[in-house]
Amino acid sequence: MQRIPEPELMDSPEQTEAYAAADFSEANQLFCSRARSYLTEATGSLLDLGCGSGGLLVELAHSLPKWRMIGIDAGPNMLNLAQQAIAQARLAHRVSCLKVHLPRDEALLEPHLPFDAIVSNSLLHHLADPMTLWTTVSRLATPGLRVVVMDLSRPASKEQARDLVNAHTQGASPVLQEDFYNSLLAAWRVDEVKDQLDAMGWSHWQVAMVSNRHWMAMGAFA
Repeated sequence: MQRIPEPELMDSPEQTEAYAAADFSEANQLFCSRARSYLTEATGSLLDLGCGSGGLLVELAHSLPKWRMIGIDAGPNMLNLAQQAIAQARLAHRVSCLKVHLPRDEALLEPHLPFDAIVSNSLLHHLADPMTLWTTVSRLATPGLRVVVMDLSRPASKEQARDLVNAHTQGASPVLQEDFYNSLLAAWRVDEVKDQLDAMGWSHWQVAMVSNRHWMAMGAFA
């Protein structure tokens, strides 16, 4: 099935309300368990690209209790949700958020360099140019940086996409179900992600399916 792009921002009041009520615990726990096994240092500084409503950022902060973290997103409504989640979890002393639209606002991250880890979940399929994510990582990289990226994988057909929506969003709002469907159609397959990494000279990075709808890429800078 050919990829069908979707808008970069999912930040309408209806979308943010749906995300606030949604349960992403399964995907967040999958991400955190993999990231925790890869980010073995006791302390460090982490950047979350496309933090959205902040659920993953909070989970990561609990998984890595001595790390400082910054989440960035281009959507002000999503960032409001993220800031609320951070405050409710009493993590504001080491977790913060910034409004950053990549690649335009990348310079806003320079005062926070260096990072020991850059992570991202479900940002790549939103970007008009997928290389924006990888080139941003490259420009922010310093020796020792570790990178963990997870996103949806595009199914073979629209019918398979609907099956995944029905299987994984039972009881969710129609807005969230439709967003999930559109995101599946906009997602990149593992082979396409490998091509993107090859173009960056990162063919040695690990890329694999980690669920029936997610792939994960991990790599490090020497």
